[in-house]
Amino acid sequence: MTDIKSMTLSELSDHIESLGEPAYRAKQLYGWIHQKCVASVDDMTNIPKSLREKVDITNLNLVDVQESSDGTRKYLFGLSDRSLIESVLMRYKYGNSVCISSQVGCRMGCKFCASTLDGLERNLTAAEMLDQIYSISRDIGERISHVVVMGTGEPMDNYDNLIRFLHIITDQDGYGLSRRNITVSTCGIAEKIKEFADADTGVTLAISLHAPTDEIRRSMMPIANKYSISDVINAAKYYFEHTGRRVTFEYALAKGVNDSSECAAKLADLAKLVSGHVNLIPVNPVTERGYAPTADEGVRAFKNKLEKQGINVTIRRELGQDIDGACGQLRKRHME
Repeated sequence: MTDIKSMTLSELSDHIESLGEPAYRAKQLYGWIHQKCVASVDDMTNIPKSLREKVDITNLNLVDVQESSDGTRKYLFGLSDRSLIESVLMRYKYGNSVCISSQVGCRMGCKFCASTLDGLERNLTAAEMLDQIYSISRDIGERISHVVVMGTGEPMDNYDNLIRFLHIITDQDGYGLSRRNITVSTCGIAEKIKEFADADTGVTLAISLHAPTDEIRRSMMPIANKYSISDVINAAKYYFEHTGRRVTFEYALAKGVNDSSECAAKLADLAKLVSGHVNLIPVNPVTERGYAPTADEGVRAFKNKLEKQGINVTIRRELGQDIDGACGQLRKRHME
């Protein structure tokens, strides 16, 4: 059977008609899936059994959940092929935010990330991306108000499914999530950033920069061997100019690697080129990688240097530090 959770409303209408069912059933199905976030077609009480037997929807299997003392929850989900993915629920004053994965594993190889240790297995479908949000919403009995596509995987390496996911999650006939409450993170695939700008999704773009020079960036991120910082900044300029949306630069501070005064000065110069916002992240210690986070006073000093150059800076609030906090750690532990 065809999984209908990845279908747009228009596609679902065509599909339902091809099954010999009345077109209005499509909107009913779409509402059950994306508004009420049901886990099974059997929960669709006004859909006749004859139709329910012809359709199927993705439903992730909850394998494990860890809850931090600060309320953060890390979820490990099993997919139909027994692959494992992670998602994280973060509670803020402004609402519930979920960080979702876009791939099973990752091939980008960033040196400070546990997600890449075993490489890429496969892309996630739009339905598998959506159901991370829906499953967590059902689990806590509350609506999810913000989504960040920053979990395992490189979203731009799964571009078509990413665009489909964004279309469905923001559809007012479905979940209706505000575009302004969605952030997509990329390690800097320049041509895809430009394509993403042309797609005019209306979401926030975050670029994992993590270094102000090509030499340092290449030591941390293999993708930097293909795309120079100049390539990334030009793509960021294109995004800003074509969407009017300010780009965020993610910057994971690693002790003795990219946290010097010189690095702060060079980063400020880059951010000025695109009116960029900088989000500082104390790097998660990953045993296999050997990076240590910059101490709190070093993070504050780095922030102050940027602010003196007129850069808008935030320090990411550290959540879930008493659980498997780093991206990919919970999945890796279960696999082992």
